[in-house]
Amino acid sequence: MNRIPIWMDCDTGTDDAVAIMLAHALPELDLKGISTVCGNTIQDNAYWNTHRLNSLMGAHYPVYRGAEHPLLKPLKTAAHVHGENGLGDVELPIPEDAVVRDEPAWDAMYACALAHPGQLRLIATGPLTNVAIAFTKHPDMPKLIHSVLVMGGSAGAGNDTPAAEFNFFADPHAAEMVLHSGANYVMCGLDVTLQAYFTMEQLDALAASGTRAGWFTKACNMRAWKILSRFGMKGFCMHDSCPVMYVAHPELFEGRMAGVVVETRGTVTLGKSVTDLYSDKQFPFKNALVLLKVDREKFISILTDCILSIG
Repeated sequence: MNRIPIWMDCDTGTDDAVAIMLAHALPELDLKGISTVCGNTIQDNAYWNTHRLNSLMGAHYPVYRGAEHPLLKPLKTAAHVHGENGLGDVELPIPEDAVVRDEPAWDAMYACALAHPGQLRLIATGPLTNVAIAFTKHPDMPKLIHSVLVMGGSAGAGNDTPAAEFNFFADPHAAEMVLHSGANYVMCGLDVTLQAYFTMEQLDALAASGTRAGWFTKACNMRAWKILSRFGMKGFCMHDSCPVMYVAHPELFEGRMAGVVVETRGTVTLGKSVTDLYSDKQFPFKNALVLLKVDREKFISILTDCILSIG
């Protein structure tokens, strides 16, 4: 099997952690490295949480620090959802052999792109700050990678504000830059990620499996579930696993090409992803494949098997 080289850029909170486990366990994927960005939690937490995931998985993926703050706006984390430590306040050990690398995230991901020209899938599950810096510093990178797959945005309503999804709202200027960089862009927004959820019964089954990864998947998400269940959610959404799953199993998803821009000047609408999917007026460009549907049963079945395989 020719495994697909991927790079993950994460603000390692609870659903990022599950996405990293999925990337580790999917046999179709070859995870080359992970960079961290502020978003769900501060940079220091995201960085060390990723090392903690290495320990949980028995892996040694290289981890690189990225941005400490968004490009132009103040940092706003989601500690109320992801906990003060980013992992739902679940404590995991830092591996004793964790390697601290001096190379910044944007240079490390560019070096990986150079090593795998036309093949590397760049999967971003947090704000796009690191990716925007990489594309600005290395202007050949958007065409050097195969594609950038982003958990962010929405063709409809937002979740952090009525207009904007969290990752785009956290750094709208970075999101706009990456969308118009010329890279092949796949947008895994709320339209599709809200369909990709574990029921509480499924999380209970993972926790009862006797595996550390299964226990952790439920434990780290319980803080968020106490908040989200008040809003009538059917289950806990695995937002960040969607772009990872799409790389390995695109057949599970449906989407359409669209023109997408991100609002960077508004107040009420700051961070909104504006698409021409449903309008008579069309943009003069189609810069993103917007994913709209996922086969939830198959998605959850594969994700469950991957988590349990970690042990």
